[in-house]
Amino acid sequence: MNGKLYLIPSPLGEYAPSEVLPAPVLDIISSLGCFVVEEVRTARRFLSAAGLRGRVGELEFHTLNEHTSPQEVEAMAGLFEGRDVGLISEAGLPAVADPGAALAALCHRIGVEVVPLVGPSSLMLALMASGLDGQSFAFRGYLPAKTEERRAAIRELEKQSKALHQSQIVIETPYRNDALFADFLKYLQNGTRLCVAADLTLPTAFVRTMEAGLWRKAPVTIGKRPCVFIVLS
Repeated sequence: MNGKLYLIPSPLGEYAPSEVLPAPVLDIISSLGCFVVEEVRTARRFLSAAGLRGRVGELEFHTLNEHTSPQEVEAMAGLFEGRDVGLISEAGLPAVADPGAALAALCHRIGVEVVPLVGPSSLMLALMASGLDGQSFAFRGYLPAKTEERRAAIRELEKQSKALHQSQIVIETPYRNDALFADFLKYLQNGTRLCVAADLTLPTAFVRTMEAGLWRKAPVTIGKRPCVFIVLS
């Protein structure tokens, strides 16, 4: 009999999982003995804080990250023979802008039930707090790193946002946050609104939405923090 795949959200920062995960989710985590994770060391730390302290050494871990081949993902089908498995990404929701999506896709192909669990999503939290259009929005993921391609991508997402009146959600690798922010200020039109949402759910959380023209007069340094950008023209 096939088990289930539980998609387990993890905190967006260093704090107790009980602050953002409901008790039933913590109960499910405690019931599992096998986990597919993006990074074993941080997963161990998270699970210990989530109620498995003293039992982490008994758990079975399998790594699924950007370096995992399709063949290695396919081989994980055997993990579900008679047991449930948990999927954990580095922060927030697994399988959203995350390599774990490949495992969820495999489960659908082989008839394993996929169960999403409640937890923090930086994308939705940023949209909620932005004051921008929550009725129509698109997640654009990462923009190109090369200057010319990034400039074209920014202008294209601004064009689409204006045409559809649609919020455009973007993320970036933390060490490139300030470079992306600078490019937004360089290429967005003055009246286009831009939300910067960093360190969500943490004491250092920062969320601010202003027109690009106003941002140029009062820019901020984001630094190497988890950050979500939202554009609405």
